[in-house]
Amino acid sequence: MSLMRQIGLLMVAVLLLALVGAVGVNVRAARDTLEAQLRVKNSDNAQILALALSQQRDDARLMELLLSAQFDTGFYQRVRLVSADGDTVFDRHAEVQPQHAPAWFIAWLPIESIPGVAQVSDGWRALGRVEVVSQAAYTQDELWRGGSRSAMLLLFLGVLAIAVAAAGVHRIRKPLDATVAQANALVEGRYLTVKEPRAPELRRVARAMNGMVERVRRLFESQAAQVEQLRRVAHEDGVTALPHRAHFMQRLTTMLGDDGGASTGSLYLIRVADLAGLNRELGRGTADGVLRCVADVLRNWPGEGLLAGRLNGADFALALAGEGSTHQSASALADALRSALTSFGDQVVAHVGAAQWARSSEREAGHLLSRADLALASAESGGPFASRVDAATEFPDFVGTRAGQELWRLRLQEALSAQRARLIAYPVIDRRGTLLHYECLLRLQLDIDGAFEPASRWLPLATRGRLMPTLDLLALQLALTQIAADGRARAVNLALPSIADGGFAARLGSLLARDARAASLLWLEVDEGAALGQIELVRAFSAMVRPLGVRFGLEHAGHVLHRTARPYELGLDYVKLDAALLRGVSSDDSVRRFVASGVALLHALPAIVCAEGIDDGTDAQVLWDCNVDAVTGPWASKQRV
Repeated sequence: MSLMRQIGLLMVAVLLLALVGAVGVNVRAARDTLEAQLRVKNSDNAQILALALSQQRDDARLMELLLSAQFDTGFYQRVRLVSADGDTVFDRHAEVQPQHAPAWFIAWLPIESIPGVAQVSDGWRALGRVEVVSQAAYTQDELWRGGSRSAMLLLFLGVLAIAVAAAGVHRIRKPLDATVAQANALVEGRYLTVKEPRAPELRRVARAMNGMVERVRRLFESQAAQVEQLRRVAHEDGVTALPHRAHFMQRLTTMLGDDGGASTGSLYLIRVADLAGLNRELGRGTADGVLRCVADVLRNWPGEGLLAGRLNGADFALALAGEGSTHQSASALADALRSALTSFGDQVVAHVGAAQWARSSEREAGHLLSRADLALASAESGGPFASRVDAATEFPDFVGTRAGQELWRLRLQEALSAQRARLIAYPVIDRRGTLLHYECLLRLQLDIDGAFEPASRWLPLATRGRLMPTLDLLALQLALTQIAADGRARAVNLALPSIADGGFAARLGSLLARDARAASLLWLEVDEGAALGQIELVRAFSAMVRPLGVRFGLEHAGHVLHRTARPYELGLDYVKLDAALLRGVSSDDSVRRFVASGVALLHALPAIVCAEGIDDGTDAQVLWDCNVDAVTGPWASKQRV
């Protein structure tokens, strides 16, 4: 039982005890008062009646008439006249029952009517004595009415006192609840401060908790800055802060092989002409300024799914996922470089070579890079800031024409209506080989009796047609059905448009509320790049689903998480580090140090840390040594066979 409930029950018990005691004391005091008044009344009436009888000169008839008249006109239980020799001369009595007082009240507080006795005489001669007993029933009713009124008044005052006390307890409870919420948030890795209450005792507690939270927050932010520095050392070029060649190629390979990514794109190579000559003529500092200027142009180039990197001294690369005219983009990029580099003089020249890629034809980053390099060589023969495109590529049929796009949209809607879909599951395992959950990817059968297509084939049109909430809800329904069938946890990736859709959130809540057990085995994840661009939206979604038992996390993470303000407020249960950040972890000390520091930081949230795309057992062993909790990828799939 909670402390507040104990205090409330104690207060109610004390007030009830006080109420019962007050009513009991008040009623008993009233009973004693009424008994005393009744005794005095009996005595006074007996004296008056004895005086009247004494004046009758021992006339028995007159005395009887007088006694009868007195009995009939008063509220007497008994009137009795006893002669001097002890004989009863007159005796009349009547029993009247109380009209209002209940039997239990009469039994609890009986009222005794003590007889009034007076001597009757004729001069000095004693004639006898008269006894008068008034009715107690009327007194009992009056005591009941008075006691009831007192009890009601005291009960009202008691209820009022309880209400005032409850308000006071609620006022005290608010800072206590805030402190409890702060402690719970700290356990979950969220660092919240609370307003200091007015009560001195509670103010000291709140101040101490706030101080501890601030110290932990500063420690976390300091560690995050160190992890970010290690990431830069491991994956970035020191001059331009772009990914270096190895990391760029790893991320490009991931982009080409990601089933959930865009199915088409373009790769652009940029070369600064005669960088060695620029170093001699302009100086190392100016030459580095040229390189940073080129990096800024690439970094700020518009487009989704952008990946920029520095391949070597004079060569840069830019990969853009999605549809678009590569010829126009290459020309526009060359013009942007011309404008940006004008301030360095006419001797600063750059060229652009590009190659388009489609998932159905392009699987190796090296082959794509070779094609773009051939186009770059052609551009270098075309004069300053020339651009060339290698056009040898194949695109899916929905890219080329509006009619083709409409056809694909209809095929997609038909597949959704018929629910021609399935989930492909990949295991996520811990160091003991135990299954943590299945990572589920949605496949759609666009044609009846056709193959189930990966997301790379239909995702662009689904996004453009605003079908992602419907697709994600279908994936969730399939995952919950499979969870109910085998009791295994499953993770489903959600698109940001689905999270932003109010109807999707409502239907998701309804699905999860139907089966609490299945909800407790469901893991929901969002791409890091999309999530951290809409951090408030993601925080609100996490706060909605986590109380329902769902685990919430980020996938393809590690690129910008450590640079994000207050990542501890996202409410993350797990984080999946991107494969591009982990390749070569067994052979590169800088990558290993980055992973170890990042894992320690994420464990402080606290969050489960998983590694994506692991295809080598040596890398997996190093990741275990770095305290990674689980891995997924080709190697993990082989361990579960």
